[in-house]
Amino acid sequence: MQAYGPEKIHNIGIFGHIGCGKTTLTEAMLLTTHAISRLGRVEDGSTVSDYDPDEQRRGMSINLAIAPLEWEGDKINLIDVPGFADFAGDMAATMRIIDGAIVVMDASGGVEVGTEMVWDMAMRAKVPRILFINKLDRENANFFQCIEQAREVLDAAIIPMQIPIGVSKDFKGVISLRQQRAWLISDKHDGSFVEADVPSELDAQMHEWRTHLIDRIAATNDDLIEKYLEGGEDALTRDELLLGLRTGIANGSIVPVFCGSALQLAGVAQLLNGIVDSIPSAARKPVPATNLETGEMVTLKVAASEPLTALVFKTLADPYGKITLFRVYSGEFNANSTVYNSRTRKDERIAHIYQVFGKDNHEVSKIGPGDIGMTTKLTDTTTNDTLSSHDRPLQLEPIKYPQPAFTATIKPHSRADLDKLGSALTRMMEEDPVLQTARDQASGETLLSGLGESHLDIVAERMKRKFDVSIDIELPRIAYRESIRSRAEANYRHKKQTGGAGQFADVTLRVEPLDPDPSREDPLEFVNEIVGGVISRGFMPAIEKGVREAMAEGLLAGSPVKDVRVAVFDGKEHPVDSKEIAFKTAGKEAFKLAAMKAQPTITEPIYTLEITVPDQFAGDVMSDISTRRGRVMGMLPSGKGKTTVTVQTPLAECQRYATDLRAMTQARGNFTMTFSHYEDVPAHLVEGLVGKHKKEQENAH
Repeated sequence: MQAYGPEKIHNIGIFGHIGCGKTTLTEAMLLTTHAISRLGRVEDGSTVSDYDPDEQRRGMSINLAIAPLEWEGDKINLIDVPGFADFAGDMAATMRIIDGAIVVMDASGGVEVGTEMVWDMAMRAKVPRILFINKLDRENANFFQCIEQAREVLDAAIIPMQIPIGVSKDFKGVISLRQQRAWLISDKHDGSFVEADVPSELDAQMHEWRTHLIDRIAATNDDLIEKYLEGGEDALTRDELLLGLRTGIANGSIVPVFCGSALQLAGVAQLLNGIVDSIPSAARKPVPATNLETGEMVTLKVAASEPLTALVFKTLADPYGKITLFRVYSGEFNANSTVYNSRTRKDERIAHIYQVFGKDNHEVSKIGPGDIGMTTKLTDTTTNDTLSSHDRPLQLEPIKYPQPAFTATIKPHSRADLDKLGSALTRMMEEDPVLQTARDQASGETLLSGLGESHLDIVAERMKRKFDVSIDIELPRIAYRESIRSRAEANYRHKKQTGGAGQFADVTLRVEPLDPDPSREDPLEFVNEIVGGVISRGFMPAIEKGVREAMAEGLLAGSPVKDVRVAVFDGKEHPVDSKEIAFKTAGKEAFKLAAMKAQPTITEPIYTLEITVPDQFAGDVMSDISTRRGRVMGMLPSGKGKTTVTVQTPLAECQRYATDLRAMTQARGNFTMTFSHYEDVPAHLVEGLVGKHKKEQENAH
């Protein structure tokens, strides 16, 4: 493939709900442009973009995949993006580096949850969009119903550029509203088409929709609308219409709709023409970057003459080294060169660079501005890093990834798996920046957070396949705490005589609760109130150690005791038999006796959830929260027919909330979750926790 300047490059993301035909459309575009010789099938695992073993086994896209093609003298880098919500990290990365998005809609399914999700992401990223209504040859396909629903749910700026000739089994081709010509499906089914006059029975419908389109195009420019009002649509030239269309698409006031059937290669050539004609090229806007030497913002042209800036948007973990995908924004990225990593402030040696075509790589000497490339075996570079030149260090705006919504405990199968776990997790987080790991301070277990259970299940499969690390994914233990609610005193005398040297210690202490304070690092305030030396000062550390051991073991259900003040105010010692071990034991047992008289209780972590759902699901969400022992703190409208509900609920009731909310809202809801405070566990649930702890102890013995 020849080299192209940025004005001839279009980086296009293919998005949509799972199963809408994104990958098949990518195949159809590649076949139409002769980049491949036959149409691969998702079901057979033979497509260019679904080449990963996990994708072939599941029959769905899991990773973003790049497939460049050439059309009418331009280069289009297609990026096929997963449609499942658990892989929204790749959606976010793609939105950051593309020039335009094709949102694919199933003509028989209409606007689905995945359609809404990617549409909102594209709007936030201010990415120009094309809507492609696919599968018009399917039963129950309804083009105009899709248009009406899309304008109502997604964006009023949506306007057809084409209308279909027939639907379902009668689908024969498409009509271009701008050119007023029909493009009929070729009998060869190879992406070619037959140009013809518009069928007479569709002439009135074409003119009606053409008028809507011209109205929208003319509104993008004061001169155009004045000319249009004076002379009608015939007063506007083809070039003026194209200029207005490009302006409207670039600023979001026009979202053009194309249509067809990827499986029949119908409408694919016209879609490619629409991309080249309408979607801005990689040279569409200057590149903002931060000068690391001065801290100032600078603006660069998308040109080879400018300093190098390249953003790493994907890292693939491989047992033999990292694979790094990047987009060049300015300057040139050369093989056998050195680049500067703005995050590590270190140089990276670049040996080979490649153009990517699915799983195949083609070595090149350089990647120019606006283009996408790949390199391998970089030492310290990972996703979201900016690569620039050492003498002009620059940093690009990073990718904004979604926050994890589901956390699980990782349990390695064997000691060998445990030894390799840390390295494997590091590599997986390089590949997927949405993943986060932490260590549970109470249990010492490793926690892994992602976007959902399916997300973490696939991570576990990849760790096994790529790094031979076997793990189980389980819900983490709730970090319950225990405390006391009143003041109490107790005495314990430890006396042991074994024939030789004995043990003696007598400790009287008082316990009382402390007000909860998140900033308090030590759960115990230990005070020596001994008067008259009845217990030597040297035994106090042993008593404190015994108290801390008792607090760590818990009083009721084996959870650590927090927020307690312990004062030792009386006791006795023996001149011969008193030892540290004796006072440690006495302190431990005296604390247990006193604490059990001081209204011991179990507390649980309470989290604040901000849940955004379509208005029709707000009532269901609030009803569900009440069954989870939750409290609704407030409700606010969040625009576009959605409501944000703020609630507080125990962590024990919402560990699987990511999965439950999807089921409850047809996957249209999302939420964020942050720790708030601890509260007492209700008495009827305390009994269950105590019983469970006793059973675990019995099984352990």
